[in-house]
Amino acid sequence: MTKMSNEQLAYYKENGYIFPDFKLPDDLTHRLQSGIDSAIQRLGDKFKPEDIPNPHFLDFSSEGVSNPFMEVASHPGILDLVEQIIGPDIILWIARVFCKPSITGREVPWHQDGEYWPMRPLETCTVWIALDEVTTKNGCMRFIPGSHDAGLYRHHMSDRKDLVLNLELDDDQFDESKAVNVELAPGAISIHHVKIIHGSHANTSASRRAALVLRYMPASSHYDRSLVNHDRFKSPFNLTEQPLMLMRGSDVSGKNDLVSHHDYWKERYSKV
Repeated sequence: MTKMSNEQLAYYKENGYIFPDFKLPDDLTHRLQSGIDSAIQRLGDKFKPEDIPNPHFLDFSSEGVSNPFMEVASHPGILDLVEQIIGPDIILWIARVFCKPSITGREVPWHQDGEYWPMRPLETCTVWIALDEVTTKNGCMRFIPGSHDAGLYRHHMSDRKDLVLNLELDDDQFDESKAVNVELAPGAISIHHVKIIHGSHANTSASRRAALVLRYMPASSHYDRSLVNHDRFKSPFNLTEQPLMLMRGSDVSGKNDLVSHHDYWKERYSKV
């Protein structure tokens, strides 16, 4: 089992994020990089590269390879790390490609993921996997340590067109000077809490910033599709359509719909 130390787990509990001593094998990282290039090329007219949902449902058979996104989502080392944070019953409820193009990659405003997600209790963690060299120059993610402990903050709607998200935090609710830059080499990962305040600058550099993002929830929580607020959360995809996948254990809650929308995404992506 890929294990974190007690000190590392305590660090996550206190700060809301961790950089585990874990790195994907180089060959798998390279296949993910090729997979992202293929996904962007095939889906360019449907989704902007900054937010491509559910790449683990793409069909790569025409390229003679298996889906690398699904391989990583079910990677034993990744699931071992997640299990130590949310427990042994694990549901993957969304995967996303975040790819900030060079020069034009947009800013992600300060926000908390928990403002959007419809699971109750609100317990989930995000595994963020770098597929390019991620630096301050090309718009790395930034965390406000410890900000996950105070619950959800007030968010307001923004009409700025240069932002990836339409909800952002008011500046007076946190101290931006405490921000930690999440600089990662390809194949390295970070894990963060659903309530930590985070964001990223625009990418004005000549280097792309690509990542695969996997979001896992404990199967003791209920992914309640009726809680999705379509008026408040603007996205090119619909959170009610997310295909839940049980990766380990069992659906402890007994409420999660593990069947719906798998065929929707398979059909949608079989045509590209």
